Amino acid sequence: MIDKKSILIINQSAPYGSSKARESLDVALTCSIFEMPVSLLFIGDGLYQLINNQSPDALNMKKHEAMLSALPMYDIEKIYITEEDLESIGLTENDLAMPVTLIQRDAIASLIQQNDSVLTF
Repeated sequence: MIDKKSILIINQSAPYGSSKARESLDVALTCSIFEMPVSLLFIGDGLYQLINNQSPDALNMKKHEAMLSALPMYDIEKIYITEEDLESIGLTENDLAMPVTLIQRDAIASLIQQNDSVLTF
């Protein structure tokens, strides 16, 4: 059996300012279809993608929550955020649309090294 290459997708873009957030989730789901182990890291403005009950209707955009809720069905369960980013925007894990794993900012380098490929959006 051939080992599948693991991929880390780093999300650092706000959810509705551009198409980067939706594209990153599309890539994650596509990689998973090909049975690649996928991990997601949300940092900086990317953390805003995970906030519960967003209302992007005024921007004529679709919510990300539906795609986020599909991640476990695609075996994408390694979702990381940094404690520092969560605290800096004044949120708690209860404000997020899904369960996450909290890591320290200085653990990001190690997370990157654990994966074969890294994509940043």
